[in-house]
Amino acid sequence: MHIISFSPFGYEGSLVTVEVDLRRGIPAVDMVGLADNAVKEARERMRAAIRNSGFDFPLERILISLSPADVKKEGAGFDLAIALAVLDKSVRPSVPDPFDFGRAVLVMGELELSGRIRAVRGVHAALFTAREQGLRYCIVPAENEAEAALFSRGCKAADGCYGDPMRVFAAAHLSDAFTVLCGLSGREKDCKDGVVLEDSGETQGDSGIFVSSANQGSMHGTQKKEEKVVFSDFPLGDDYREIEGQAFLIRALQIAAAGRHNLIAYGSPGCGKTLALSRFYTLLPRLTEEEALPVTRIYSIAGMLPAGTRMMRDAPFRQPHQSSSLEGIIGGGLHCRPGEISLAHNGVLFLDEAADFRSSVLQALRVPLEEGKISLSRAGRTAVYPARFQLLLAANPCPCGNFGSEDKICLCHPRAVEEYWRRFSAPLLDRIDIRVALSNRRGESENEKCEKTGTAFLRTGIGRATAVQRMRQGKPNAHLEAAEIRILCPLDGETESALNDSARRFGFSSRGIHSCIKLARTIADLEERRSIEKKDIEEAVLLHRNAGGIHLMF
Repeated sequence: MHIISFSPFGYEGSLVTVEVDLRRGIPAVDMVGLADNAVKEARERMRAAIRNSGFDFPLERILISLSPADVKKEGAGFDLAIALAVLDKSVRPSVPDPFDFGRAVLVMGELELSGRIRAVRGVHAALFTAREQGLRYCIVPAENEAEAALFSRGCKAADGCYGDPMRVFAAAHLSDAFTVLCGLSGREKDCKDGVVLEDSGETQGDSGIFVSSANQGSMHGTQKKEEKVVFSDFPLGDDYREIEGQAFLIRALQIAAAGRHNLIAYGSPGCGKTLALSRFYTLLPRLTEEEALPVTRIYSIAGMLPAGTRMMRDAPFRQPHQSSSLEGIIGGGLHCRPGEISLAHNGVLFLDEAADFRSSVLQALRVPLEEGKISLSRAGRTAVYPARFQLLLAANPCPCGNFGSEDKICLCHPRAVEEYWRRFSAPLLDRIDIRVALSNRRGESENEKCEKTGTAFLRTGIGRATAVQRMRQGKPNAHLEAAEIRILCPLDGETESALNDSARRFGFSSRGIHSCIKLARTIADLEERRSIEKKDIEEAVLLHRNAGGIHLMF
């Protein structure tokens, strides 16, 4: 039985073959294959775990090879694979058969000195890659059982699956994992507890290990059927009914959630922009299976997948602090981990007090907003992470916060206000569809809470619009390309003339005109209209036009 492990670098990672050779000489453990310190330390953990699990550690000189040799191996997830390879070689010292992925087993897990197996990150990515390569078996830590169970479900090739169904074994101890390996190799007599693994069904050995069969449900590589638009529960304290005096902002947030449009809200301190935007997650529908798969993979790679979670169905809502570094936002570092923009994939990235973020961080958002991905190059290796996120920004109109206020005096020099807004740059703001200027003034009819601004009411329209978009184009309106806009968002003569007049009046760029059309398409979807009307364009222009301090950028 050939043993395969996984090196989690970037979004893809790579499979690693673990080989062991026993030879005469002074007892020692040698390791080759460009292993980092964490992998090299596995030699001592593996030695202690084997002995404390009741096995005899080989007295020969041991050579461990991790191939391909030119790929750097990182992390403690190789412990279990190395230990099983050593044990397998000690009981079966003959020359192995020619390599065959169909007879290989993917093994991941970190070992404690007692032999207990600890959870590791990247199990979802490892099993996804292994499934594409045709591996049929895998052994993972018991703590990663729920994460791996997604791949233990059988499916048909017509459903867009990758390769043959897999059988996933979750082991809590080294002895359990070796029992599984012996059963897969057909060498039950070499195992401590003895277990015979059938070709299908469920089996539970004396050691109590869990064997997951591959005959339940299906996992789709692509979306094949319509999924109902559903929403998750939320705390009652986060209902939009509790927000008073900002009906225009809440309407803008509903449109943003329905079409996944980027939004910036700016106004004096205390006007409610942070309060409203921080509750935006309550308006987000749950992810489809196609959307949830890459999100689950990213969180698995980052080691942030909640315990017991098979698939992340709730849209991510990320709110990093203003002190976040460039690597923290876009990703990178020594091991090329995902940043906040990737952790917000198919979800929301909310930057509160956005002007306080480093200028380099804000400018780095421009390319991912346009392309939906981020390419990271580190030490001669390149990793590409998905980064299709919705951007929400909250900012003051000036350093003191009183610019444009009718009842307060702004103490900022005009030059200071201009420099304040230049931290964003016009190219970044041009990628933001909705721009809302807020004030502390309340309308006469806005002093009482209104049911029409409650989260339940807002979700009704968002659900309808989301369902229409999924059926019509399979993606949100904000992600429409120029060619798709011409086909899916036709305008009659009067409506197009009104848009052109507004574009000349407010100085919209070509991208800004497309933003207005996409906003109008979302507004029409909310109102259940098949075609875009003039009033939809007028509301879209009102949402996109520049007001307050932001006009200094255009």
